[in-house]
Amino acid sequence: MKLIQFVLPGKGQRVGLVQGDRVLDLTAAEEGIRSTLELIVQGKTAHGVVARATWLARHARGKPLDWAELQRATSRRVPHLVLPVDPPEVWGMDGTYGPGELPPPAVFFKATGARCVGPGAPLILRADVGRVVPEAELAVVIGADGCPVAFTACNDVTGEFALHDGAAAIAVAKVLRGRCALGPCLVTPDEIGDPDRLQVRCAIRRDGAELFAATANTAAIAPDVTGLVGHLLANGWVPPGTVLATGSGIAIPDSVQLADGDVVDVEVEGIGRLSNPVKLTPSRNSRTARAPRTPR
Repeated sequence: MKLIQFVLPGKGQRVGLVQGDRVLDLTAAEEGIRSTLELIVQGKTAHGVVARATWLARHARGKPLDWAELQRATSRRVPHLVLPVDPPEVWGMDGTYGPGELPPPAVFFKATGARCVGPGAPLILRADVGRVVPEAELAVVIGADGCPVAFTACNDVTGEFALHDGAAAIAVAKVLRGRCALGPCLVTPDEIGDPDRLQVRCAIRRDGAELFAATANTAAIAPDVTGLVGHLLANGWVPPGTVLATGSGIAIPDSVQLADGDVVDVEVEGIGRLSNPVKLTPSRNSRTARAPRTPR
């Protein structure tokens, strides 16, 4: 099952179920379903979410929408996708990919829903934090029972120079607003298949040409996706709808960094492509600062 959130002009945010090339509007205020987070909270488990969405689909009213037409640039005038879930918390992990046994991964707080962006929304690039790169990752949405209720794609955008400047700089490296993209949809475990065998692709496009592209496979995650969820929960309780980004196995070359106008694609097998433009904002210290552009 694939679930989305989208905006209808004049009606606001809606909940959708993707069925082939069409989307059913599952929004039901009278049932307390105005977001996928409310669906996750009500469903509690992966099975419960599927059962609740199936019931809502049988009672859906209105004409189905075209799935392809929702996958467009954000605009107030036309229907478009937004964050597939408004997570109360987003957590990340570092050191999850590698050969053989790995030490326990580092866990860090990444974002709240207000700091995340959905498909087509800009990734915010600030000129005073050094080299900024994308990190393409499989993300897990956690249910009330502490088990995965869905999966999505994540771009854990990182300021690498700031990351190495000590603990005080982690907020600049990882937690700035507009530095976490999720989407395009939520895919429930019954449809995703084996989350430990999914290909993840990252690409950076500049001026219409592909500047960089590489792939990884979640088979290289250690111990495995379920083990990473358990490791997060061992550090404390998280609310239903929390997103865990499972780390990136794609190394961005030192010669590559994001620049204003770039487009980043993160594609996860079975989930789809998450595309976001990059937008430069003035730094704290200069209104004219510009991020350097990498030569092709």
